[in-house]
Amino acid sequence: MSLFKRSVVSEILSHAGVVLSTLLIVWLSVLLVRLVGEAANGSIGADVVMGMALFSTITALPVILSVSLFIAVLTTVTRSFRDSEMVVWFASGLSLRSWISPILRCAIPVAIIIALLTFFASPWAYRQISEYRQRYELRSDLSKVTAGQFVEVEEGARVFFTEEPTEEGDELGNVVARVIDPQWFSVITAQSAHVETEENGDRFLVLSEGHRYDMKPQSPLFRITDFERYGVRLESRDDQGSAEQIRLQAEQQIKARPSPQLLSDGTDQAFAQLMWRSALPVAALNLALLAIPLGAVNPRIGKSGNMLMAGLLALLYMNLINLSRGWISNGDLRFSIGIWLVHAAFAGLMFGMLWHKMRIKAPQPLKH
Repeated sequence: MSLFKRSVVSEILSHAGVVLSTLLIVWLSVLLVRLVGEAANGSIGADVVMGMALFSTITALPVILSVSLFIAVLTTVTRSFRDSEMVVWFASGLSLRSWISPILRCAIPVAIIIALLTFFASPWAYRQISEYRQRYELRSDLSKVTAGQFVEVEEGARVFFTEEPTEEGDELGNVVARVIDPQWFSVITAQSAHVETEENGDRFLVLSEGHRYDMKPQSPLFRITDFERYGVRLESRDDQGSAEQIRLQAEQQIKARPSPQLLSDGTDQAFAQLMWRSALPVAALNLALLAIPLGAVNPRIGKSGNMLMAGLLALLYMNLINLSRGWISNGDLRFSIGIWLVHAAFAGLMFGMLWHKMRIKAPQPLKH
């Protein structure tokens, strides 16, 4: 490998590592804030936050890798022109065409990794996320209650707040529950609670030393009940779905279906998802090559203009791919056309811009 190619590959990989780590940190920060908020609201369990963050990161990696490669190539080309380094390479007989080989040396492995992620790893990660959520929905109400947190269950029909237990044998400390049914609005307080299982397998949440306040909406009826022991039957849903049933339900989501299954489905939605999975690795290659003419700027001119143009073109590219996916899903665009149309348009744009940058302009005649 020539000195030029070695230096280009080394710089691109260095920039790509910095950009990738930065984007991953930003992504994980935003994602963890959202997941912790969902856990606090009772939408997911606190014990699965890290697992869901890991699987969500896997689904986002194809786009993050594409963006990282594009920015790395763009900054490398721009720096070479800004520091007048390209003057030396041009004087040595190289041209912009010489950038294609080292950039492809970096972009092709990244595109292969993106393809593996989109076709295999991402569907598997989407299935794991769906199974996490479905298992949480199948858990009993008691198992969703966490000490020190307000937890809503049954779409807000019941709200619990509990404290840590103080007596040995109690599973929950002080308990406050709000229960809404078609006839009564109830508030229940108790000093402690534990679960008892009857011989027939029925499970009851037994509250000790508490009060129940019932009010009938749009009525003056109100009642107060003091109790030493108060049992509430728990509708446990743990046995309503086997692991196989949960897996099958998870695969109903189009993003979670394995790629071979999408091919056998033959629906517009399945073809749209296949188009999206195949588009990301091709888009990574196209964007990496498109960064060559976008980064070739006059060092005497500010670099913000080409950076803005590059960002807008990359955003337009990804939006057009997403738009094509929607058209294929709705049946407005044939899969055989949508799978290559946007890529061909941007490949033509890349070759056109590259030819324009490499074109040698004829000298202007002297004015007398």
